[in-house]
Amino acid sequence: MKVGFAVHSDQGIESKVYDHFGSAPAFIIVDTATKDPLTVNNKDLNHVHGACNPIMALDGHSVNAMVVGGIGSGAINKLNAMGVKVYAAAAPTVKENLGLLIENKLQELSPLDACRSHQGGCGH
Repeated sequence: MKVGFAVHSDQGIESKVYDHFGSAPAFIIVDTATKDPLTVNNKDLNHVHGACNPIMALDGHSVNAMVVGGIGSGAINKLNAMGVKVYAAAAPTVKENLGLLIENKLQELSPLDACRSHQGGCGH
């Protein structure tokens, strides 16, 4: 399984998970079988708010799951439509969250769990 993580900067599996999918500077994609990380710069970083394009953001790389610190409902819907499950990060690093995901200890997010705006109470 390939798992994507929204991250602030490339530090491999020690990268810190970023607070929001759409504005993450980069993504780390990890194959759970090999644990090898691949870094992809966010190719959709300068999109209009609410118009995130996950396929463009991931530069065409496919993933089975995405782990994020925060995400909007539109991005969740688009990822889900691509067959990608979205999970809330529960630890600071890619490595820790990967372990939690493998142990089924991360919460899967639905559009109802998303941040509706970037103001007041949104936690990112």
